[in-house]
Amino acid sequence: MTFQQPRVETSPKVSDEIRQTTCYMCACRCGINVHMKTNEDGKKEVAYIEGNRDHPVNKGVLCAKGSAGIMQVNAPSRLKAPLKRVGPRGSGEFEEISWDEALEIAAGWLEPIRKDDPSKLAFFTGRDQSQSFTSFWAQNFGTPNYAAHGGFCSVNMAAAGIYTMGGAFWEFGQPDWDYTKLFLLFGVAEDHDSNPIKMGLGKIKARGARVIGVNPIRSGYNAIADDWVGITPGTDGLFILSLVHVLMKAGKIDLDYLSRFTNAPVLVNQDPNSPDKGLFLRDDHGAPLVINRKTGKLAPFDMAGVRPDLGGSFQMGDVTHVSVFQLMAERYLKDEYAPEAVAERCGIPAKRIRAIASEIARVAFDEAFELDQEWTDFRGEKHDKMIGRPVSFHSMRGVSAHANGFQTCRALHVLQILLGTVEAPGGFRFKPPYPKPVEAHPAPHSRVTPNKPLDGPHLGFVHGPEHLALKSDGSAARIDKAFTWENPMSSHGLMHMVISNAHAGDPYKIDTLFMYMANMSWNSSMNTTGVMEMLTDKGEDGEYKIPRIIYSDAYSSEMVAYADLVLPDTTYLERHDCISMLDRPICEADGAADAIRWPVIEPDRDVRGFQTVLVQLANKMKLPGFTAEDGSAKWQDYADYIVNHERKPGIGPLAGFRGPNGDKAGRGEVNPEQLDRYIKNGGFFVEHIPTEASYFKPWNMAYQDWAVNLGLFDSPQPYLFQLYVEPMRKFQLAAEGHGERQPPDHLRDRIKDTMDPLPIWYETDQQGNEGFTVNALTQRPMAMYHSWGTQNAWLRQLHGHNPLYVPTKLMRENDLQDGDWAKVTSPHGSITVPVMEMAALNNNTVWTWNAIGKRKGTWALEENAPEATKGFLLNHLIHELLPPKGDGMRWANSDPITGQAAWFDLKVKIEKAGAPDDFNESQPVLEPIKSPVGTGPKDLKWKVGK
Repeated sequence: MTFQQPRVETSPKVSDEIRQTTCYMCACRCGINVHMKTNEDGKKEVAYIEGNRDHPVNKGVLCAKGSAGIMQVNAPSRLKAPLKRVGPRGSGEFEEISWDEALEIAAGWLEPIRKDDPSKLAFFTGRDQSQSFTSFWAQNFGTPNYAAHGGFCSVNMAAAGIYTMGGAFWEFGQPDWDYTKLFLLFGVAEDHDSNPIKMGLGKIKARGARVIGVNPIRSGYNAIADDWVGITPGTDGLFILSLVHVLMKAGKIDLDYLSRFTNAPVLVNQDPNSPDKGLFLRDDHGAPLVINRKTGKLAPFDMAGVRPDLGGSFQMGDVTHVSVFQLMAERYLKDEYAPEAVAERCGIPAKRIRAIASEIARVAFDEAFELDQEWTDFRGEKHDKMIGRPVSFHSMRGVSAHANGFQTCRALHVLQILLGTVEAPGGFRFKPPYPKPVEAHPAPHSRVTPNKPLDGPHLGFVHGPEHLALKSDGSAARIDKAFTWENPMSSHGLMHMVISNAHAGDPYKIDTLFMYMANMSWNSSMNTTGVMEMLTDKGEDGEYKIPRIIYSDAYSSEMVAYADLVLPDTTYLERHDCISMLDRPICEADGAADAIRWPVIEPDRDVRGFQTVLVQLANKMKLPGFTAEDGSAKWQDYADYIVNHERKPGIGPLAGFRGPNGDKAGRGEVNPEQLDRYIKNGGFFVEHIPTEASYFKPWNMAYQDWAVNLGLFDSPQPYLFQLYVEPMRKFQLAAEGHGERQPPDHLRDRIKDTMDPLPIWYETDQQGNEGFTVNALTQRPMAMYHSWGTQNAWLRQLHGHNPLYVPTKLMRENDLQDGDWAKVTSPHGSITVPVMEMAALNNNTVWTWNAIGKRKGTWALEENAPEATKGFLLNHLIHELLPPKGDGMRWANSDPITGQAAWFDLKVKIEKAGAPDDFNESQPVLEPIKSPVGTGPKDLKWKVGK
C-alpha cells in the first residue's frame, strides 16, 4: 500500500495588494503592511496586518496590538455619524445629524466666543499625535486654553529631561543597544515603546549584557531583568541620590566629561544677602563663567581652548562664587544620602544599594571602551577617539507620576551625566530633533485679544517668573492654571484640572469645552465619579455649569455620553495623519525620520478625520492662519495642510521629499507629490546621521551642522548639560522676596522647599492619609494601550477583566485567597474588587491594570461583559485635589513644580469583604449608559474578499 504525500501550499496568496502605513495601536508608530482583498462590491478590505521590515522603528516586528488593528477598524463600537444630544447630558440620548449641521452648530457656538473672549473656549486633546497642528488651530482661534494629555501622563519626565540635558527618554532618545552592557529601567510599564524595547532587550541579553529593573511590580520587562529591585513607590529619587552619594564618595564619576560638557564648573553667587544669590556669574554677553584651569582666570564656558576647573571659585568684592560641582559635593556627600540612611524608606537593603552602585561603576569605568572616530567639539578642540561608557538607563511614567516626580526625574538624568554616559557610546543617545537646549524652545504665551490669534505658542519652557501665564491682577490666564505659582514649570498643561476648574469657575468661567480623544469621564480622570457629576451639574439658573461640550472620538467611549455635540473620528486606517518632527517624531538615534498615515480603506460610515474637521471649522470661521489674504481657504483638508503648510519658509510638517523634484530633505519648497512619495516609500522618510556625528551630539559640530542643514536649527546650538537648573533658583529668589513678580504668601515656603536647582527628594504630601498606609498603583499591560484596546475583539481575550494584585504579606494579613473580594478604601472613596496573590511585588503595594474596566452600555459591549462586571478602575479612589489640610485652600494632587497628576501617590487600606451582590460585580456599579451604536453582536465575524 502506498501513501500519497499531501500537497501543502506553503505560500498561499493572502491578499490582492499590500498598502504600507503607520500603526496607531500604541505610541511606537511602527511601520505596517496592510494586506488588502477586494470584496464582491469591488471595495478593498483589510485581510491582515504585519510589520514592515524596511521601517526604521520596528524593522518588521509587530506585537499583538499591531496585528489586532484589524479589529479596531471593524469594531462594533465605532461611531457612525455626527450626533446632537437630545436627552439630559450623560443619558446617551442623541440623534444623528449631517456634517453640515454639525459644523454649523460648532461654528455657531465658537464664533461668538472668538469675537468676545477667546479664553471662553477650552480646547484639550488626548492621546493624539498631531499636537503641532491642534496647537496651531487653537493659537489661531485665540484661546490660551490648549494642551494635550502630557500633564496627566509624563510631563515630569519630559520637562526634567529638557531642563537638565535637552531631551529625555521615550520619543527623545534611546539606549545604545549596540554597545550597552548594563541597562537599568526605572518605573517602565509595557505599553510604551514596546517593540523597540523588546528588540533592544533581546539584542543586549543575547550578548550577555545585564538588565536591572527598578519597579515595585515585577511584570513585563522587569520579569526578564537579571536583577529586580522592588522599590517602595515614590522613593526612586532617594534611591538614585543614594547611588550618587556612593559614586561620588568612591570617585567613580567622569570628571573630564563633567568639566567639558556640563555646567558643573560654572560659578554660582554665594552671597546670602544678594538678590543674585544662587545665580550664575556671567560675562557682558550673558555667557556663564568658569575658571580656566590653564590660566586660573575667568572665562566664558564656550571660549576656544578653555579647560574649565571643576573646583573653581572666584572672589568678586565681598562676594564668593563657587562651582556647581562644589555645591553638589557639599550636598550629596552628606550622610543623609548614605544607603544606610535611606534603605528603610526605599525598601532596599543598604548592602544592595551599594552593590548596584558598585556594578554601575565597574561597567561604566572598568569596561569603558574607545571608538576610532574623530570628532570636533564646539570649542574647536579635535578628538581622535570617542570614549564609551556602556551603562544606559530608561524610565517612564512610574517615577514621574508622583508629587516629587520632577525632582526624581532630574536626579536620574544627573546620575547619567555624572557617569558620562549621555551621548557617549554605550549610553543614552538622543533622537533628532533632540538634543537642543531649553532656550531653543518657546516660552508659553497667554495674551488674549478678541477676534485675534494668541500672541504665541501656548506651551513652552519658562526661564523665570517673567514667563508665568498670569493676568495683570496676578490671577491665572489659563483655565488649568498652568504656568502659575502653583506649578510654574507645567510645560504640558494640566488636563486633569480643566473640568474641575471649569465647573468651579476658578479662575474664570468658560463657555465651551472642546475635547478630542480624551476619556475624561472615565479612566483618564482622577475623581471619576466626581467628574461625571461636574459634567452634568447645573447652576441655580437651571443651565449646565459647563455650558457646552463638543467631543470627538472614533468609538462609543464613556465620554461620548457627556457631550452636547459629537464629531465622529475615523479609525487610523481611514485617514491622513502626520507623525512630524515638529511634534512627536519616529526618529532613531542614527537618523531623523517621520511618517504618515493615509486612508488605506474608505470609511463605511459618515465619519471624518478630526484634523480635517478642524480645517473645515477653521475655514467656516475664517480663522487667521487658515485663510488667505483674499479670504479664501488655504487648505481644504488635513492632507492639503500637511503638504502645503510651512511653519517658516522651507520648513513644513514633513521633512522628506521636499522641493519640486522631491529630492530635498528637511528644508525645501512645497512638493505637491509629497504624500505620494511617502506612500511609495512605505509611509516613512529617514535621513541618516553621518558617522562622525553619531555621538556627543550637543557638542559635536558635525552633528550641529547636519542638524542646521536638515532644518532642525537655524544655527548651531551647542550647550551645557544643566546639573544646576538656574531658572528654578529664580523662582526660589522670588519666594524669598526678590524681584517684581511675587508669589502669594501661602505658596512661598512650598516654592522654596521644592524648586531647588539641584535635585532633591521630599516626601509627597500625604496630609489627610492617616490610617491609609498601602501604596496603590496602576500600569498598562503590553496588550493594551489607553482605553481603546480593551474593546478590541482579540485583545480583550487577553485582559477581559482585572483583579487587584496583592503581595503575599498583605494576603496573609487579611486572610485572603485568590478569587476573594476585598474592600479597598482611600480618603476619597472605596471599591470592592476581586484579588489575586502576587509574590513578585513590593510588600506594601497593591496594583491593577489600568483602563480594563468599562462602564455598562459603552464600547458596544454587553452589559454583562467581564470588563463591565469584574473589571474596575482605581480612579474611583483618586481625587484631583489632596485631602483637606484645614487651611481653606484647594491643593491640587499634582507635582508642585510641573503640575503633573500624582496618580501613584495614592494610599489605601485593604480588608476582606464578602461577595458584593448576587451578581458578583465589582463595586461601584454605575447605571448603564445608552449607547448611540447599541450593543455589538455576540460573535464578531465577517468575510474578507470575494
